[in-house]
Amino acid sequence: MRVMSLIALLLCLAQGARAQDPTTAIDTTATTAQDSAIAARLRDILGVLGGYDAVTVKVNEGVVTFDGTVTDPADATRLDDLANRVTGVVATRNSVVETADVGARLNPAVARFQARGAQILAYLPLLAVAAALFALIVWVGLWVARRPQPWNRLAPNPFIAEIYRQILRLAFVVLGLVVALDILNATALLGTILGAAGIVGLALGFAVKDTVENFIASIMLSIRQPFQPNDMVEINGDQGKVIRLTSRATILLSNDGNHIHIPNATVFSNRLINYTRNAERRFIFPIGVTRDADLDAARRLVETTVQSLPFVLATPAAQAWIDRLDPGGVVMQATGWIDQRTTSPALAQSEAIRLVKRALEGGGFEIPDNIQGVRMVTTASDPAPSAPENEHPTPVSASHEEALESMIESERRKDGMADLLSGGGLSE
Repeated sequence: MRVMSLIALLLCLAQGARAQDPTTAIDTTATTAQDSAIAARLRDILGVLGGYDAVTVKVNEGVVTFDGTVTDPADATRLDDLANRVTGVVATRNSVVETADVGARLNPAVARFQARGAQILAYLPLLAVAAALFALIVWVGLWVARRPQPWNRLAPNPFIAEIYRQILRLAFVVLGLVVALDILNATALLGTILGAAGIVGLALGFAVKDTVENFIASIMLSIRQPFQPNDMVEINGDQGKVIRLTSRATILLSNDGNHIHIPNATVFSNRLINYTRNAERRFIFPIGVTRDADLDAARRLVETTVQSLPFVLATPAAQAWIDRLDPGGVVMQATGWIDQRTTSPALAQSEAIRLVKRALEGGGFEIPDNIQGVRMVTTASDPAPSAPENEHPTPVSASHEEALESMIESERRKDGMADLLSGGGLSE
């Protein structure tokens, strides 16, 4: 018992000595003051940032404890980074959660709307000046674009002139937008708008690739003007007279009276024959004689007959040449030139074939065929074949083409569609 009492007495003396140690008391006081300073520093920071009114801060031995609610989850995550930037913080314990209170979540949004409304009201005079300058610049662009000159003089047709006007209007709109944004000190917004417009334009370009291709081809065709209304053309195997050129297709009227719509991209990238661009046009047809005939005399007779026709031009002169040997005889090619403004090529060729055939038969030449014939011996009582009488050529005109041209003019008047061609066809 004496030993136990002695041990208890020694322990009491040791504890009393420790309680009276001044160094231990100073360390405890310093730690408490540092924790209070850290807590005050963090509360000041949260007060400046705003949005942390429902958050409490406690610091014990350098360990920061956050508790409470916030309206934005990102604000709760940001607390750890803020605390670690304060000197003396050992660790953080973040117990802040997102609030579910409707009023607390709506108040910041209402405050933001009120701040933006006040900012807009403060900017109203500047916005009015920017809008007025934008409207003035756009009006000047529209006024210049509406003037007939110099666009009608620079452009080959009204379609291209309108494209020039649209480009000018767009340029003035962009200029007005740049000036207005520069006044508002928001020129960086212009790059965003143009970038978005470029992306949208690229997407639309891929979506309507064929339409864009035909539109660009129509611009090129309207500038080059490879044909005019009423011109007889052949495009990719389709032949007819031109009715009009639209922003999407070229419309032809075939000899059968049918409409042919050919996409402008096809017209621009394929072989095109314009039969009407030159007034002089050549017709050509084959004619055959037997192998035992005098070929030189037959050739000269064909040339003379074709050249003597009243609708055949003297220059270039009519020609005939031996083309090939067929099983039935010898085939020659005959040509003649006409003025297609006054003479139908089809009717001229038809009349030339008829009269050349008559001339060859009258000159004693036999025109072969592929039918096997049987030679019959004639008697004295059979009448001898007589040479055909001289025959005058039938007048040939361009009545067929005139009828087609009348149909085309009627189509151009009733369709009411835009025409990209600059004028009429071949004039007399």
